[in-house]
Amino acid sequence: MKTKYVPDLSKHMALCEANYARLLKLMADIDQCQQRDFIIDIGEHQSIVSLQVQERFKFTTTVLVSQSQGSAIQSAKIKQLFSPQLQVRLYHDAKMAEVINPHKRSQLQGSYRYPNDAMFHVDEKIQLNEYLAQWLSHCLSHGYQSRQAYPQSLFENE
Repeated sequence: MKTKYVPDLSKHMALCEANYARLLKLMADIDQCQQRDFIIDIGEHQSIVSLQVQERFKFTTTVLVSQSQGSAIQSAKIKQLFSPQLQVRLYHDAKMAEVINPHKRSQLQGSYRYPNDAMFHVDEKIQLNEYLAQWLSHCLSHGYQSRQAYPQSLFENE
């Protein structure tokens, strides 16, 4: 008989704590900064990773982590394939950050039955948080800030 998948909560919490630390290294002034962009060289091409604050509250901040390609990729479908987006919630009191919404889909569940209509893996949430960890680590080791940080005052009249 197949055993039910049980998430490893201690591993997940450690991963979320590490992601929080990585995000704060990339966006140390998260209280004042609305967006930060990083350029990553991929061979002859460049990719831009953006960290954009979507909402800010006393104990949480929601950040959209997205990647866009340079002009080398022309097709809209291919650009979409190579332009991942993850909505990440930072919990400042717990010092944790976790993916809450991949690619503008509904909020993630802790685990999924398999098979399912959306074809999510049973451990989809953990896999996306591991992907975020790799992505942020790559930005820290290979990226460089492309522009001045955008102060929050630029976005207040929107």
